[in-house]
This record gives sequence, structure tokens and C-alpha cells, in this order.
Amino acid sequence: MDIGILGALDVRQNEVSITPTAPKPRRVLAVLALHADRAVAVGTLTEELWGRHPPRSARPTLQTYIMHLRDLIAAALEGAGGGAGARTAKQVLRTVPGGYLLDGGEGTSDVREFERIADSGYRAREAGDQPEAARLLRAALGLWRGPALADISPGEYLNTWIRALSESRLCALDQRIKADLELGRHRELIAELTVLAARHPTHESLCGQLMLALHRSGRRSDALDAYRRLHTTLVRDQGLEPSAALGRIRQSVLAAPADDAPAPGRADPLARTG
Repeated sequence: MDIGILGALDVRQNEVSITPTAPKPRRVLAVLALHADRAVAVGTLTEELWGRHPPRSARPTLQTYIMHLRDLIAAALEGAGGGAGARTAKQVLRTVPGGYLLDGGEGTSDVREFERIADSGYRAREAGDQPEAARLLRAALGLWRGPALADISPGEYLNTWIRALSESRLCALDQRIKADLELGRHRELIAELTVLAARHPTHESLCGQLMLALHRSGRRSDALDAYRRLHTTLVRDQGLEPSAALGRIRQSVLAAPADDAPAPGRADPLARTG
């Protein structure tokens, strides 16, 4: 089974989609797919569908959704042909004590692949191998087809996971940009960072990276403008001042010579202020 979470929900058995069209069965499948090969409690599924006060009919209705998913799985299995050792729908979507388990078999999960590659990228950064870190983190980010579960109207449970996955994506992006900055790719990053800073107007790390990229490209006034925009937004929307770390980057931009750009592959002295 191949599971796609990082974008629209896409779950396939033998290359045949088993993703239902009805909203609530899609949410059931999304929760099971997020936790593929692990048991999901009935209470977790009912809370996702109906909140903390499910109706009395919640359990039989959930069982109906499970039967529907098994019908889709059975059709995909039949399309691939049977034979000795072939799995049944009940073996793919199993009933376990207190809940259900989606058995992914030998298939793939884009969430797990993202986590695996991103973790390798983080380790490369810690080891000082910035080219490898940038390559790995770029590959991990390339697995995203859009926002996680973009076509799902989530309940509270899924919404929490979607936010967590979005934070994981932003963390990997942040580390990839840091690696690229240390490799001297400042001019290449300006357009991307400009869009990201506009999309996340209170994200201080992205603002600091944009300031560095602009300053290293000889655009000191634009770097200071980026700081002023974030400062204005933070004070207006949250009543907060920028962090001391971002303030140090601003002071370093003000103090550094205009042509103080690090050679590719050498650590950025301004970056150390953040």
C-alpha cells in the first residue's frame, strides 16, 4: 500500500486508489493512514468525526465506514488477482483490540520518507556537511505536493496533526535555507525568502535569513526594511518586540561593511548572531 499524506490524501493498494469520496470515510482513512501499521483506538476515530461528545450511533456508523473502506480495498485486491499468499481486505484493514490497524505491507508512506530523509539532512548539518544537508533537505521537501491533507476538512484530531506536519515542513525548510546560506547562495535565495517572509510575516528565522541574503547581495537598506516590516507586524498584532537574536542580526547588518560577504562553503559570520 502506498500512502500519500503530504498533499491531497492519496492511498493506493496495488496502484488502485482506495480513497473514498465521502468526507467522513476520507477522514477515517486519513487517521488510519497517518498511523499505518499502528493501532488506532475507536475513541480517536470517533473524536475526529464527532468531537468529544459523539452520538450514540457513533460506533455502528464508524463500523459502516470501516466496511466501506474494506470494500474499496477488496476491489483493489481483486483487480490485482489472487493467488497463494494474497491478502484479504480484513487483513489489510484489521480489527484489533479497541480499534483498527491499516497494514501498509511493503508499501510506502510519504510522511515516513520525509521524516527519514529530513533526519539525515539534520545529521549532515550537525556534521558540518552543508552541501549534503542542502541536498537531502531539498529532497525531503520535494516530497510535498501541497499542504498536508489538503483536500480534507479535518476535525480536531487531524487538525492537530496537520499543524504538526506543517511545522515539520517549515523546520526542514529553515534548515535547508541555513545550509544554502552557508554555501554562499544568497542571491539565489532572495526570491524564495521574500515569498516565505510575506507568507509568514511573524516568523523571525525566515526574516533573519532574508536579511542575511539581502545584505550579502549588497542590499543593506532592503535588509533593514525587512526587519522594520517584521517589527511593525509583531508590535501591531502581538504586542511583542523582535527577539534579541534578530536584533543582533540587525545590528550586525548596520555595522558590517557593505561588501562583507563570506566565500561559498565558509560559515557566515552574520548567521552566527542568530
